[in-house]
Amino acid sequence: MTPTPTGRLFTTGGKNDLVLVRTFRAPIQDVWASLTEPERTARWYGPWEGEAGPGRTIKVKLLFEEQTPWYEMRIDACEPPRRLAISSLDEFGAWRMEAALSEHEGVTELRFTQHLDDKDGIGEVGPGWEYYLDMLVAARDGSPRPDFDDYYPAMRPYYQGL
Repeated sequence: MTPTPTGRLFTTGGKNDLVLVRTFRAPIQDVWASLTEPERTARWYGPWEGEAGPGRTIKVKLLFEEQTPWYEMRIDACEPPRRLAISSLDEFGAWRMEAALSEHEGVTELRFTQHLDDKDGIGEVGPGWEYYLDMLVAARDGSPRPDFDDYYPAMRPYYQGL
């Protein structure tokens, strides 16, 4: 299977937001649980530990990255079941991400945003988020896990062109 890139780049006032959307035939509370409960995040991203809450830092085990490292993430905002904003800092720079959920007639939309300082690296970041969000879809519907090699480098030109 060759996945199709879906991300869009919005630039406003010199700020860049990479936005990807997924929809689920499920109540908002159930999708929220997939984003926030450690046993459910483990199915598509990695489990986390620590005391969650706005302003607090948790540790996430990145199960699908080389060497499965633990990674610290700060919870910037948590407004169940509608909005979760997290951030972290690593050798590649600052990562500021937000998940916004909305539900209409039993269908929940996830709008994932990564706030980018600049567009450098978007050719790697975009395919990575496509992969992880499709991992979330697969974890929720029981379909086979996607293969990262189907996303990168194939999607790189699309994202570099945004």
